[in-house]
Amino acid sequence: MKSKILFLGSVVLANSLFADSLIKEALDSGLIAIPSDSKALTKMINDASPDSKQYPTTEAAYELGKRLYFDPRLSKSGIISCNTCHNLGLGGVDGVPASTGHKWVPNPHHINAPTVYNSVFNSVQFWDGRAEHLAAQAAGPMTALPEMASTPELVVDRLKSIPAYVDEFKKAFNSEINFDLVTTAIGIFERTLVTPSRFDKFLEGDANALNSAEKKGLKVFIDKGCATCHNGVNLGGTLQPFEVAAKYEFANVGDFKGDANGMVKAPTLRNIELTAPYFHNGAIWSLKDAVKAMGSIQLGIEISEQEANDMVMFLNSLTGTMPKVEYPMFPASTDKTSKPELDY
Repeated sequence: MKSKILFLGSVVLANSLFADSLIKEALDSGLIAIPSDSKALTKMINDASPDSKQYPTTEAAYELGKRLYFDPRLSKSGIISCNTCHNLGLGGVDGVPASTGHKWVPNPHHINAPTVYNSVFNSVQFWDGRAEHLAAQAAGPMTALPEMASTPELVVDRLKSIPAYVDEFKKAFNSEINFDLVTTAIGIFERTLVTPSRFDKFLEGDANALNSAEKKGLKVFIDKGCATCHNGVNLGGTLQPFEVAAKYEFANVGDFKGDANGMVKAPTLRNIELTAPYFHNGAIWSLKDAVKAMGSIQLGIEISEQEANDMVMFLNSLTGTMPKVEYPMFPASTDKTSKPELDY
């Protein structure tokens, strides 16, 4: 009996030492936790938001931004909102390879919509990194012809025609409505879409936050070199070279080639379980297949079935706690509100 107790004790000690070692290894690899401390989290969000000093996250700005995020009247047709392609109930994506926009036209470049969750922690926005922060990103889809097909003038005129929105902008920003404040408000709302997970508790020192299979998968993830690109608090979100070691099998699906230097934003791995299909063109639906493809494309190695399964176990632990977002009711349009332009 005594020997059995000693054996069990040694197993517990070994597991504890392994977990402690793995936490250190993860931190040394550049993985960073979303802080459980609310003040530390607020600081992290503000540090990641270049406009946070000028436009802090007030309740009035948040509520306005939330309403605008969901309001389809910001689109030319009056039926497409930010939430159409970045559906908060679907992991912040639309769940199709290439988003569909105005007149039900698929994205002409065959671009897959990235998740909006935790996007505040991306160092750049869009797959080619052409926007530096959330407010700048919000302007893109709104004014892109294949997406919401609106114009700054149309957006501002529609909102100005609705007295409740005029009042909300004064309350939130002490200002009349202008397009920059529209995108700023949406960005402020998006700052709050942060999803801490059990993985963050593990990084903060809770050795039991991940189970043994998830810890094994994390170890494989680090040992294979995946954290080279998928690091930081978002396990991604930075511009990285693509097709480092081999060609992407579906590179010809769409015409996206990255930025001027061929760099591509490494997507966040947070909530990756919820955001299929994968890659910039949404050509791979299986997370295990995506893991194996990345081994070949980026690392020049073959990842075995078992290793891929192990990593998927870890990646699923990155599914976080979603913030509670209550769908807003919108103020009524008026006789001055321009009519939807469906362009049938």
